[in-house]
Amino acid sequence: MVQIWVLILSIVLSLGVGALVAYFMFNKGKELGKTIVEQKFEQLGKDATKIIDDAKAEGDKIKKELISEGKAEVASLKKEHEQEVREKKAELQEEAKKLERRETSLDNRSVNLDKRESNLEQKENKLEQRILDIEKRSDKIEELIAEQEKKLMEIAGYSQDEARQIVMSRLEEEMHMEMALYVKDEVEKAKYEATRKSQVILANAIQQYANETISEKTVSVVALPNDDMKGRIIGREGRNIRTIEQVTGVDLIIDDTPDSVVISCFDPIRREIARRTLEILVTDGRIQPPRIEEVFQRCTKDIENEIREEGEKAVFEVGIGKIHPELVKLIGKMYFRTSYGQNVLFHAKEVAFLAGKMAAEIGEDEILARRAGLLHDIGKATDHEQEGSHVEIGVEIATKFREHPTIIDSIASHHGDKEAETVIAHLVAAADTLSAARPGARSESLDNYIKRLEQLEALSNEFKGVDKTYALQAGREVRIIVKPEEITDAEAHLLARNIKNKIEQTMNYPGTIKVTVIRETRVQEVAR
Repeated sequence: MVQIWVLILSIVLSLGVGALVAYFMFNKGKELGKTIVEQKFEQLGKDATKIIDDAKAEGDKIKKELISEGKAEVASLKKEHEQEVREKKAELQEEAKKLERRETSLDNRSVNLDKRESNLEQKENKLEQRILDIEKRSDKIEELIAEQEKKLMEIAGYSQDEARQIVMSRLEEEMHMEMALYVKDEVEKAKYEATRKSQVILANAIQQYANETISEKTVSVVALPNDDMKGRIIGREGRNIRTIEQVTGVDLIIDDTPDSVVISCFDPIRREIARRTLEILVTDGRIQPPRIEEVFQRCTKDIENEIREEGEKAVFEVGIGKIHPELVKLIGKMYFRTSYGQNVLFHAKEVAFLAGKMAAEIGEDEILARRAGLLHDIGKATDHEQEGSHVEIGVEIATKFREHPTIIDSIASHHGDKEAETVIAHLVAAADTLSAARPGARSESLDNYIKRLEQLEALSNEFKGVDKTYALQAGREVRIIVKPEEITDAEAHLLARNIKNKIEQTMNYPGTIKVTVIRETRVQEVAR
């Protein structure tokens, strides 16, 4: 097409040139110009005709090529379209088959459901019929029972309430005896198994650990070389004693007791620092306010170092691995605390070893048991500084330092404030009882001793059928003599158990108390 336009343009230009030439030739000579122009126009017409013919031939050729290419492309597209149509048709046929299969499956399920529904309706009808039959029979049975009760009341001469009361009283008597016999048998079995297993465990635990039977006590009395030293401690106008009390936080009691000064303070660490400070001042002889402050600061540092050393030493001896430094410090503080005259840190280590040995015997985690035993009284390190019992404070401390839940359970339950949830908690409670109850471990005042004996005898005398009660072995055993006409042999077991439970619920005591009920046979219970 471009070539055709080029040819047309060439023709137009040629015609233009020819026209100009003709114009000039016309001016020079009309005749000569006319001849030349006519010849030129004739030649140009021939050339133009040839160019147009060539352009048409070239255009036809190009047109044929384009038509051929278009036909080929149309054939290719048609072929691709037919292929896609075949594939789509195959897919649609496959989907149609799947739908047919699903439809067939749904038809089958529908038939099965119809059958099941029909069966269920039949069964439901049968059940309704049976229920009606049962209700009819039940009505007949109730009528018969009413008639029988009426006849029985007429024969026996009792009303329905009186007859029910007689039956219930007889049933209660029979059940009471059966329960007593059952308790007796079960208790004997439990005692046998518990005694056999506990003897082995405790024997192995105690055999593998032994501690001194006498524990150190915190001294609160400072010996003086002579009574003249009391005046020097008081100082002029009492300035020395005021400085000592203000710096150390304790109270000095200077009375008529010869050659001694009493230090009074609830905080055992402060009391110990004051004792050491006063001993150094008495030995040195220089008792002045600046000297008092200097010695106090030195003794405070010594006590802090000793607390850390005692804590680290206890952790190393027990072998419980890594522990928080603040807990180590609290463990060291227990060295200066006593309970019934027993050093709390020594008691904690003893409980740790006993609990660990028992845990090893029964297959529990020995290290965890030792850790729980060492930390079970950790609250006593600070119970004089904050409100709450040492159990509550100990749980708070263990929770704060993210101790194992078993250790927290052992601390919370070792005095029975809550029910133990783990085996190790039971072991720690048992080890705590063993450590406190062994001979020489704890001291007890005479007033508390007498009061416990009287309370023990009065508690036992409250029960029906008890004739006499005797508290024996420093209150560790109570013997109850019962009236044989009121208490049977089987009921003696129940009585011993009830007294044991009452002791556990109402009394506070170290160790255990054995309950012995005496009739013709002797039955014992141990309150733990």
